[in-house]
Amino acid sequence: MEKLPLSLLVLFIALSITITGCFVFGKKKEIKPFHSDVVHPEWSKNSVLYEVNVRQYTDQGTFNAFAEHLPRLKTLGINVLWFMPTFPIGIVNKKGELGSYYSVRDFMNVNPNYGTIDDFKAVIAKAHDLGMHVIMDWVPNHTSWDNKLTIDHPDWYIKDASGKFTPPLGTDWTDVIQLDWSKKGLQDYMIEAMKFWVNMGVDGFRIDHPHNTPKEFWERARIELTSIKPVLLIGEIEEPTIFLEKGFDMNYAWEMYHLMVNIAQGKDSVKTLSNYYKKEWATYPNNVYRLQFLTNHDENSWGGTIDSLMGESQMAFATLIFTSQGVPLIYSGQEACLNKKLKFFVRDTIKWDTCNLTGFYRNLVSLKKQNKALSNGDEGGPMIKIRTSKDRQVFAFYREKDANRVMVFLNLSKKSVSIKPSEGNLNGEYSDYFTGLKTAFPLTDSLRLEPWGYKVLVK
Repeated sequence: MEKLPLSLLVLFIALSITITGCFVFGKKKEIKPFHSDVVHPEWSKNSVLYEVNVRQYTDQGTFNAFAEHLPRLKTLGINVLWFMPTFPIGIVNKKGELGSYYSVRDFMNVNPNYGTIDDFKAVIAKAHDLGMHVIMDWVPNHTSWDNKLTIDHPDWYIKDASGKFTPPLGTDWTDVIQLDWSKKGLQDYMIEAMKFWVNMGVDGFRIDHPHNTPKEFWERARIELTSIKPVLLIGEIEEPTIFLEKGFDMNYAWEMYHLMVNIAQGKDSVKTLSNYYKKEWATYPNNVYRLQFLTNHDENSWGGTIDSLMGESQMAFATLIFTSQGVPLIYSGQEACLNKKLKFFVRDTIKWDTCNLTGFYRNLVSLKKQNKALSNGDEGGPMIKIRTSKDRQVFAFYREKDANRVMVFLNLSKKSVSIKPSEGNLNGEYSDYFTGLKTAFPLTDSLRLEPWGYKVLVK
């Protein structure tokens, strides 16, 4: 939606388990507080998501204009496109000149400013031809004041004490009104509307603010949608985890995002990050996907740019989210050094100037897709922390799957450091992913990391 409150994780069990001198962050299934039976689409197992803001993407702000960028995104390595809401936007009580993307006037049509349904179908088909998948932003919590459901089914809405439609309680979302998810007719309608798009070619949904929706609905939705084809369902929520038991493939790692910002600004430490991962993988089963990001439409428009919030640490944290357990997200323009907060209710076109981060992100996407240890869920390896002599400044870990091993060293501080890991089980010859230089373990010399430096060694 327009701006979300900070999310909290469910209660956790924080423990560390010493294995060959390392701490394991995953693979301790007996202490998991919940179990997930979700079977992810095969194509999602090395997925990298890209959030598409059609309104701001091009000067034209249309599906057809965006389609011209698809070959570039293919070259970048993107394999899943998430389109921010493409529905017609409400006019009554709208915010700003163009209104909020999340004020839906019709769940089975497209915003005429973007083009036609046939235009959208053509984008989906072109993305599929390039080997990409397409998911839509779905808005189940509310509609615009002038959605046709207010006339056809006014009983599907929450009413205030005077019997009038009401915006979601506790928000400033005055351009939308709250749906009543206790109504079976509403649930049936939402299933049919989602089927409409899946039958058109859409491969899944990012579900906006699902907090007021019943988990049973999403379990039903998964069954009915996957009867058409495998779909990916992402919930914009970090708790409760009950949505992940049989419904969603993935939820948001909001706490991780705010922790990275805090470390970048000197408000938190590497120790906090280590503790975060201990509870993270004591809470979530290994097969659950967690969405990780340096920015998204909410954080960019309302919080600030990556530069303003993370500064020189951003490349180290980008390396982290592409190599740790989780599914990485790139927001529109992030790969081209998006250096402004995109306005939310008016046109504010992204400037596609080249920058030195484009190749960096291309390399990170390739790193993730080429190394089985970095695959999503059970397809990849668990994170195992590597001890160093500078654990207050350096966050280091490795992941291993079959014969593939990736070691990651991140200097999350403003000072250069030299480290010399001593774990014997890491012995062997590695290639530095970014330089191609060979490195043998055990080391004869220390590894040097510049301030906010990063090193990825692949075997």
